[in-house]
Amino acid sequence: MERGAGGSSNERQKEDSSWFSQFRNGSNPWMARYVYGLIFLAANLLAWAVRDYGRGALTEMERLKNCKGGHDCLGAEGVLRVSLGCFVFYFLMFLSTAGTSKVYGSRDSWHSGWWSAKIVLWIAFTVIPFLIPSSFIQLYGEIAHFGAGVFLLIQLISVISFIHWLDDCCHSEKNEERCRIHVMLIATVAYVISILGIIMMYIWYTPEPSCLLNIFFITWTLVLLQLMTSISLHPKVNAGFLTPGIMGLYVVFICWCAIRSEPAGESCNRKAESSHRTDWLTIISFIVALLAMVIATFSTGIDSKCFQFKKDDSPAEDDVPYGYGFFHFVFATGAMYFAMLLIGWNTHHAMKKWTIDVGWTSTWVRIVNEWLAVCVYIWMLVAPIIVKHRHASGSIV
Repeated sequence: MERGAGGSSNERQKEDSSWFSQFRNGSNPWMARYVYGLIFLAANLLAWAVRDYGRGALTEMERLKNCKGGHDCLGAEGVLRVSLGCFVFYFLMFLSTAGTSKVYGSRDSWHSGWWSAKIVLWIAFTVIPFLIPSSFIQLYGEIAHFGAGVFLLIQLISVISFIHWLDDCCHSEKNEERCRIHVMLIATVAYVISILGIIMMYIWYTPEPSCLLNIFFITWTLVLLQLMTSISLHPKVNAGFLTPGIMGLYVVFICWCAIRSEPAGESCNRKAESSHRTDWLTIISFIVALLAMVIATFSTGIDSKCFQFKKDDSPAEDDVPYGYGFFHFVFATGAMYFAMLLIGWNTHHAMKKWTIDVGWTSTWVRIVNEWLAVCVYIWMLVAPIIVKHRHASGSIV
């Protein structure tokens, strides 16, 4: 009986070593990433609240009265100040965890634990930017354009790498026979949705022949879809239909987001006209867009392997599960990105309540991102052939 009691107590101790106790003791990096994601979400919500509802409070602060652009600029400056605090927090975490390779070390415990200290640190970094002069905040706003662009590039490479990983997984010797029907089905559905999306964009966003810019955006997206498919099916590439089909979905989605970002009042964007008034659909769209941005930052942050030049197929047991430094760097650039979305990529742009990523600057950022996505995808298809050709010509010489 005593042995049984001792055994049960040992089992309880093992059960007590659950994910919660591991998280509390700073030994669960997988759980830690969710806490960082929640902190990032809190920063997003705070920046939105400051932009839409904090102007009355901000006007009472002496240091914000020099805001360029008058009363409407206070909302944009508030967003930039919250973004600056979030950026400094995650950049400090990046500097303190970059290069961490093994678990159970001091930097691993700092990444996965010390939550009381880090929450106090985040609150302090959120408050301090509100005491900084307006000229410095405007400078940060200009730098944030570059940081947000870096985030978009990282996210783009991550998405394309995932598409290629999915294609390699489906066409591997182990899964090729089993996944053949699935690949054909997914590719067909992707192309059908892409074509339907293009048709619907023609119907919704080109109500008049004078809508030349929207016609150009949509038509060029169709051309890019055809170009990706043609290169993918070229005999020397032979990448099949799956990757260009999924990339087509991604490109059509970016084009749709770009046109949706056109400001209200444009006759070619009837959807923007209808979103001029705040209703429950506008609020739901805003919440979904905000959550999608947080999820995109979170998922990109844990995808450090696609940026490693040397792949390690057999990691050791004590290796970190994901790159801590890269994770925090993505969140740092994501702090700049959410600031740009909330102010429409313009530090002097007055955004309406419950809107995100609206304005001509936002539209062109999306369009350029779409074109860059196609260029990166095509390069990832063609680069192995070019490198192989150079090695062949070099060996002949």
